[in-house]
Amino acid sequence: MGVTYKYFGAPDGATAARVPVSMRPEELGGDELGQGMFTKIKPETMAAMVLTGIEGIPLYRVPPLELVVLHPDYAVVKLPMTVVDPLRGIGEESVGAAAFIWSTVPDRSGPQDAYNVYQLLHEWQDFSERLHHAGHQAYCLVWP
Repeated sequence: MGVTYKYFGAPDGATAARVPVSMRPEELGGDELGQGMFTKIKPETMAAMVLTGIEGIPLYRVPPLELVVLHPDYAVVKLPMTVVDPLRGIGEESVGAAAFIWSTVPDRSGPQDAYNVYQLLHEWQDFSERLHHAGHQAYCLVWP
């Protein structure tokens, strides 16, 4: 059984924590920012990918996620703003370099191919812009 992650924006932890317990991925719909982002990439991997590739932070120094709410059926975690902010305003060259850097980091999980990482970082770049314009923070809904 795999785990599904939905990244979404919310103005604060209290709003993010009000995700209905009974909702499945196909029922969850959108939020104020559109549909959010569904993926199989773990939030801690996403954080490490951005901070290691763009900010040059060693893998062991990537900050932990903050647990917002834990239910028997799902959890909501908050990603540090340091994960979302570096993606805004960087150009193609920086995204390409970050993808290459992440694809060469040893002993890590997540996408291996630099082109897949590049595409994922572009999706995150768009997501971070939407979050910034809405004044929201990044959260992730995790459920089996």
